[in-house]
Amino acid sequence: IRGSGSELGIKCVLIGDGAVGKTSLIVSYTTNGYPDQYQPTALDTFSVQVLVDGAPVRIQLWDTAGQEDFDCLRLLCYPDTDVFLVCFSVVNPTSFQNITEKWVPEIRTHNPQTPVVLVGTQADLRDDVNVLINLDHYNVKPVPRTQAEGLAEKIRAQTYVECSALTQKNLKEVFDTAIVSFTASQTEFSVNEQSTLLV
Repeated sequence: IRGSGSELGIKCVLIGDGAVGKTSLIVSYTTNGYPDQYQPTALDTFSVQVLVDGAPVRIQLWDTAGQEDFDCLRLLCYPDTDVFLVCFSVVNPTSFQNITEKWVPEIRTHNPQTPVVLVGTQADLRDDVNVLINLDHYNVKPVPRTQAEGLAEKIRAQTYVECSALTQKNLKEVFDTAIVSFTASQTEFSVNEQSTLLV
């Protein structure tokens, strides 16, 4: 927990394959805008203040690179993370597969107790004809929502949220869920700590 005075501070790190829309999520959420073109991110941070139950909360969003070239740089972001948003594109099955093959093992190695929210991005493209034709060309389909929900349970994520940065559908829910996941984990930690003291 960070923050000045009575303001709670939350460090939220977004991870996932390159080009799944992590930057778009953050930009759309913090500015109500949408990036015109894809620019690979090395590392970027954004800060936004929100009200939770009437109290100010500053959420610091860390936008990380999914490319292997930036693995070392990304790991520098992990200390003191309060919650991870583990992202994949619902129209990129490979990015979904990499959740279990790369992303969850990586964060569990460095941050075994940190809450995780599984996020499916680019949901607006699920029914896009051109996207579906392109996927069919490679003999693949969009990731079914039920499969993503099953994975969230398997990796012990707090929940699964599917969203679109372009239409902003469920966008606020993604970050609200991150905040709730963190505060819930703090309450649980406090209860466990008290239980230990009582023993």
